[in-house]
Amino acid sequence: MTRKPMRPCNFPLCSELTAGNYCQTHQQQTVRLYDKARDPKLVSFYKSSSWLSTRQAVLSRDNHLCQHCLQEQRLTPAVMVHHIQEVRKDWEVRLDLDNLISLCDACHNKVHN
Repeated sequence: MTRKPMRPCNFPLCSELTAGNYCQTHQQQTVRLYDKARDPKLVSFYKSSSWLSTRQAVLSRDNHLCQHCLQEQRLTPAVMVHHIQEVRKDWEVRLDLDNLISLCDACHNKVHN
């Protein structure tokens, strides 16, 4: 098994070598900053039993397949359930099955980038 080459931490002025993006010290800092910036209401929602059961229902409905890949005749396991209309923009549709779609990680990243 090959290992990722070591490279400098992405944190400004840090020269610690790491296989990931950040050294252990700065990884913890970036996680803390990320969590601090997140909306507590959204964090709570994504941990709720109503979201977890709705998410499972969507994955089952879509046969655990990425719906974007499926449109291109590719079978790719879905790992994400994506809100078509963002929860931040319309809280009322957060559990609406018609607003949810199963996606693979790559397609989910394409949608958000």
